[in-house]
This record gives sequence, structure tokens and C-alpha cells, in this order.
Amino acid sequence: MSAARPSAHGGSTRAAGAAIRPDELRLLSFNIQAGAHFDRYHHYVTRPWRHVLAHGSRRRNLQKLAGLLAEYDIVALQEADAGSLRSGFTNQIEYLAETAGFGWFSVQTNRRIGGITHTCNALLMRREPTEVRDYALPGTLPGRGALWARFGDGDEALVVVVVHLSLGPRARLRQLDFVRSIIHGHRHVVVMGDFNCPATAREMMQLYEQTSLTSPAASPATFPSWAPARGIDHVLLSDTLESLRCEALTVGMSDHLPLALTARLPPECTWWSLATSTDPST
Repeated sequence: MSAARPSAHGGSTRAAGAAIRPDELRLLSFNIQAGAHFDRYHHYVTRPWRHVLAHGSRRRNLQKLAGLLAEYDIVALQEADAGSLRSGFTNQIEYLAETAGFGWFSVQTNRRIGGITHTCNALLMRREPTEVRDYALPGTLPGRGALWARFGDGDEALVVVVVHLSLGPRARLRQLDFVRSIIHGHRHVVVMGDFNCPATAREMMQLYEQTSLTSPAASPATFPSWAPARGIDHVLLSDTLESLRCEALTVGMSDHLPLALTARLPPECTWWSLATSTDPST
């Protein structure tokens, strides 16, 4: 079992920039590469030190990223750093939550290498979740996880899961089967993150067949960020949620582009509409 932590922002439910309609939910998924922006393939070879050492551009990147995230209600981050040598011992999730005005955040550690790196998945949230769970995903190599959060109770509950899946299709097949098991029995579901495969991959098609999750009508290319050719980042919705807008945002902050989706919630999700309608910033 994991937990959501209040940010220094004080637990507000919604920022002015995120306010739209009470029944709409603005979602963003982003593999931020721990704040290290590569804009050519050869940078993986010529700038490998950026994966392990702090540098000024990483902090500037985070400042720009905070400005982007402030427009959203729930943000799923992959490859963030929760405080190590490479991040200047800054917990990037806590920094982004505070700077972007999120009231709540949750962190799932995936890989920790001494004090050098502390790689994690994370959720930044306007509203405090009712429950948070931290799951290790199956695979030959450890270090892949799913961070699960529930908002509301019973049939009104919304479950949001952030994942970062493996590179190999066999491992992804097992991991998506595990994801299916942790969303079973929930009507309103969002699964988002870096899937490392297109929306039409065999393992993804099996997920759609066995759950109420629907294949996105369009899967914008998100990788590599400097010449997007592959749609490997996804925001999947259960059939009770309506996708209104989905786009890859053309911002150079990582080797991925962020994927943004606006969803319409069903009328029974009153916990969200009440939270937004009573917020004075709206």
C-alpha cells in the first residue's frame, strides 16, 4: 500500500489554469527522462553523463515543465527522479507538485542506484485520492511498476493507473495482464504512461478484448521528441469515459513528447464535479 502526500501548495483541488467544465478531466502523461532533454539520437552517446550527474539545464527544464503541468488535473510521470545525485538531490515530483500548484502527489520508486539515481513513476493530483497502491510489474528484470489511485467510492469511483512497461513484447504481455487484474471490477478507469509499444500491438489488442478499455481513435507519435515517429505513450479510457481531445504537445523537454487528453466523466462521478464547482478559483 502506498500513500498520497500533500504538497506545500496546501492541498488545493484545482488551479485556475486547469479550470474548464465540472465534468471534464484534463490528463497528461509524460516520460520526463529525469529532466534531461536529448534532441538527437547521438546525445545518448555524447551526453550519457546527464543520466547520472546534475546540470543547470535540468533545473531549467523542470521550471518550464511546471508551467506546462499547471494546466492539467491529473499528471502521470515516468522516469522522474525522487532525489539523487543527478537531480541535485531535488525530489522532482515534490518540486513539480509545489511549483505547478498541485495539492497532492504520490511517488513509486522503480530503480534506485545508490545515491546516484532514484527513478520513479509519479502522480500529481488536484484532488486527494481515496486510496493509492504501489505494484511491481512482472518481468525478467526488476524495475517496472504500476502506480494505482482511486478517487471516490463504489460505482462512482475513478481508478487511475500510471505504468512504464518493458521493452520486450513477452514481458509487456505479462505486465498488461497484471494491469487487467488490478482494474478488474472498476467501471471508470484511466491507464496511462509509457507503454513502449504502439496502440495496435498484439499485447494491447488483448488488453482491449479483456477489459472495458478502448483503443485510442488516434495515437499521436511521441518518440523521439525531435522527430516523432512512434506512438508509444498512451492514455487509455474505459468505455464509460469519453475522449474529447488527444494530442502530443510539441515541447522539447525530454526524449518523449507529453501526451495530453481531455476526458468527459459520466454524471455519476459527482465527487469530481462537486470538487470543481465549489473551488473559488473556478
